[in-house]
Amino acid sequence: MDIKKLSEYFSTYNESSISGRYIHLEHITPLLEGFSKKVHIELLGTSENNAPIHLIKLGKGNKKLLFWSQMHGNESTTTKAVLDFINMLMDDSNEFSESILASCTLFIIPILSPDGAKAYTRLNYNQVDLNRDAQNKTQKESVILNNVIHKIQPDVAFNLHGQRTIFSAGETEFPATVSFLSPAGDKERTVTNCRKVAMEIISEMNSVLQKYISKSVGRYDDGFNINCVGDTLSDMGIPTILFEAGHYANDYDREKTRAYIFYALVTGVHYISNENITGNGHKGYFDIPENGKCFYDIIIRDVILDKKNVDIAIQYTEELCENDIKFIPKIVKIEDLENFYGHREIIGNKRVIYNENVTVEVLPENELLKFRLNDELFSTELRKS
Repeated sequence: MDIKKLSEYFSTYNESSISGRYIHLEHITPLLEGFSKKVHIELLGTSENNAPIHLIKLGKGNKKLLFWSQMHGNESTTTKAVLDFINMLMDDSNEFSESILASCTLFIIPILSPDGAKAYTRLNYNQVDLNRDAQNKTQKESVILNNVIHKIQPDVAFNLHGQRTIFSAGETEFPATVSFLSPAGDKERTVTNCRKVAMEIISEMNSVLQKYISKSVGRYDDGFNINCVGDTLSDMGIPTILFEAGHYANDYDREKTRAYIFYALVTGVHYISNENITGNGHKGYFDIPENGKCFYDIIIRDVILDKKNVDIAIQYTEELCENDIKFIPKIVKIEDLENFYGHREIIGNKRVIYNENVTVEVLPENELLKFRLNDELFSTELRKS
């Protein structure tokens, strides 16, 4: 793929009405109404809290591709990229898109868990993780997805997720901005023909992403769990590609990552549309480093606590507050963190922190520590020794 052309496509088709981390059904409903004038949109059913779940159908080709995003409601980056991708595919003047739609038929569920998206949670309305419900299918959303899979019988499935900021591409200082997985279909993690097909497509997407985010593409752990949708599909012999949209420097809204997910989607689908994929090109998949967990959001280096030289690791928790996502910093570890990296690092220069059996929260932008002791909140400066 021509990376200059991919960048131009993203600039042209980026859906500017959708941004940030909090994306739910009310945000995309106007877009679905606009899409319906050009493509077929089907109401598949409703969620456990009676929110509609839609399927968008584009193209007329023989190769059937199924996509679903926001199975976990707080993993919204791939939804944004999918909407950008749909904008591109709907452009009648784009010959590139026309060639994809001539050979492929795309089926897209933009938000599988509308209740989870509204509440900004990994779980659905009944507090069930839909990606652990593939076998029992206890939830309406799980039944809907299962019905679509069996009706369409996709040639390739795209399982679209997001991942936390802790992940690195290997045990390195490079964040895993995008990660992929060809899920295992058995406990032995057998590299079956169906997995090889997915691996070959992932290899192609990785080769393009390396031109943008060299060393920041990871390979997600393929530990087998038959209750996960991807593992179930691999067990069924359906090539499945799991996307994990991760962190890029200073990109907590995941807008840069959104672009890289878009590039991967375009590259992968274009490759499928133009190639007879046998899986023979799967070996490049194993060149992608498996994800490590080497990052914290912030590390304060080289401070003194209880007469010991330590580092402080801070991780953000994401909280929905007045229709916006707030990033709340909390201390998660105080020790020597030589083998870890911070997306932001603060040098403490051996300043002293006074600690009296406290639970600690951090407001690092002002270089203050906020202590909660016996339910009383107070602050103290980092003082030099």
